[in-house]
Amino acid sequence: MSAFPSSRETSACLAELNRDRIGYIPLPDQNFGGGCTIVGAVQLTNIGVPVTGLKAMRCGQALAFSGWARNAVAPAARQILGSDLVRIETYGSYACRNVIGNPASAGRRSGHAIANAVDVAGFVLADGRRVTIEAGWQSVDADERRFLAAIHRSACRRFGTVLSPDYNAAHRDHLHLEDDHAGFCR
Repeated sequence: MSAFPSSRETSACLAELNRDRIGYIPLPDQNFGGGCTIVGAVQLTNIGVPVTGLKAMRCGQALAFSGWARNAVAPAARQILGSDLVRIETYGSYACRNVIGNPASAGRRSGHAIANAVDVAGFVLADGRRVTIEAGWQSVDADERRFLAAIHRSACRRFGTVLSPDYNAAHRDHLHLEDDHAGFCR
């Protein structure tokens, strides 16, 4: 599998976004040098719930993220927390930077550097509650912990790499979701 999606893969992905009625703007491919690129990417504009901080995302990442938000996070909020999801808060998607928090990967570009990752920080509910990864992961509120555990499990089925506060201190406050087919969930 190539490190970058082919134009055929991107076209098929865009067709899926259209079929799923996900709002997006296709973005031009760009090479910023130093291993930082945007290829086959979109800017999500409407996935059914507002999301903060999103920039460019590879189409496959955008499709996985949208499906996770719609089919895992929103239902889990309703079923476990008893309130509708009204916003997902992120620390962003594309960022030209290296992997952080793992000395074995020092100097290696992050999935963020190729628009293939998003860091999810929290969720806002219709009843006014804000559930964050940082406060909720070890919360005294069993429902918050159960909600975060459920969406973490679901993310592990949809993304190749999922990093949580259980991985290392650099991920204490977010879930790193990356569409890289690595099969690594922690």
